[in-house]
Amino acid sequence: MNPLSPENIEDLKQLIEFLKENQVAEIELDRGETRVWLKFDRPSETPAGLSELAGLLAGARAASPQPATSLPAASAVAPVDPDAGLHMVKSPMVGTFYGSPSPGAAPFVVPGDTVEKGQVICIVEAMKLMNDIECDATGEIVKCFVTNGQPVEFGQPLFSIRLE
Repeated sequence: MNPLSPENIEDLKQLIEFLKENQVAEIELDRGETRVWLKFDRPSETPAGLSELAGLLAGARAASPQPATSLPAASAVAPVDPDAGLHMVKSPMVGTFYGSPSPGAAPFVVPGDTVEKGQVICIVEAMKLMNDIECDATGEIVKCFVTNGQPVEFGQPLFSIRLE
């Protein structure tokens, strides 16, 4: 049995989405000869549309395993995250980041550019395949977190966007 059959890859993708939705930080699975270990970083950004207070509370909750009764005190001393309220475009796969369609070409986007949902903003090369990464929101590019040719991990922030 091939452990990387298309069915197994699809099952793995579904598992990853389930783990992300339920904020599971780490999981290890053993199935015969196949062993999978996944570990996700806790997101530091807050979902778009929340007030700054909600962003501070979320940051305090992620930083402190204390009971909810201590959150207001922890958030009062927490520094304000400059990326709070920004939408993060994350890498959907492990691979190599490319900011332009070919070497020497102009980048797809730079900070200050306005982007539309569905617009190609970069390429992630995985297993010799070039994958166009489309923006999943409309807004202004604030920051690019990676450089051309840099390896990226699944879920790693690539761009921050100020939503319109």
